[in-house]
Amino acid sequence: MTAAPTDGGDPMLAKLEQSLKDASKLQWVGYLSTVGVYGDVGGEKVDESTRLEPLTQRAKRRVYAEKQWLDTGLPVHIFRLPGIYGPNRGPLEKVRTGSARRVLKEGHVFSRVHVDDISLVLSASIAAPRPGAVYNVADDKPEAGHVVTEFACGLLGLKPPPLVSFEESDLTPMGRSFYSESRFM
Repeated sequence: MTAAPTDGGDPMLAKLEQSLKDASKLQWVGYLSTVGVYGDVGGEKVDESTRLEPLTQRAKRRVYAEKQWLDTGLPVHIFRLPGIYGPNRGPLEKVRTGSARRVLKEGHVFSRVHVDDISLVLSASIAAPRPGAVYNVADDKPEAGHVVTEFACGLLGLKPPPLVSFEESDLTPMGRSFYSESRFM
């Protein structure tokens, strides 16, 4: 289960906790979170044992929601996800629609995960539950965003958009917050 948490925690948990506790044969509950819970580690690698130091309010809410879920006594599994891509979502789609940008921020790298890989990991966890387990789910190719966009353009035979510095970019506040943290799995 996953929902964007509020300052009060996960709204799904508030609605479903008692029903889940009443399900006597329940063996698995999954909560999809974010690698944003680690905060900025300066482009270094993180793993499940890395200290949680969220910077953004969104990530702080996720840390709180993870704790709420783990504190229920239910057979909860936490899955921390980076940028998700897949059909009609990700760099290829952005290049196709003309919305791709190439923003350069020195030292900024991040991991991604394909939606099919998330499904495979969830299925494997359901098949072999380990309540209380936390998993970082990512592909094995962390990279700077502008490099990924260049690669997507090459695959589609299109000219890459201009490279602009982070400081000169016209990113939205959400986009700027994305570039405020750098880490990979």
